[in-house]
Amino acid sequence: EVQLVESGGGLVQAGGSLRLSCTASGFTSDDYAIGWFRQAPGEEREGVSCISSSDGGTYYADSLKGRFTISSDNTKTTVYLQMNSLKPEDTAVYYCAADSLPRDTSCWASILRGYWGQGTQVTVSS
Repeated sequence: EVQLVESGGGLVQAGGSLRLSCTASGFTSDDYAIGWFRQAPGEEREGVSCISSSDGGTYYADSLKGRFTISSDNTKTTVYLQMNSLKPEDTAVYYCAADSLPRDTSCWASILRGYWGQGTQVTVSS
């Protein structure tokens, strides 16, 4: 079973930056996807970003391109989400998600159906 440990949330002023980390373990496949979703109170869950271990491909929600950057370390099992120019509307619980990545499955589909972390709160004050 894949296990995920998240860290890095907190309180930041608008315009500031935060970096979230997610360390994954327990993969049984060499190819996997790790990414982030977020959910604000009263809102639907939203995909934030995803990264593929096989080719390093990165994917973002259109609205977040240019402000958020996903990356991984050399082991490809720790993923970072660098969030810059944060806005109050970025306030949400951010969840790391991960799963194996079969060839015919998109990064987003893999993490959506996969294992989830406990979530970390990001609060952006105005």
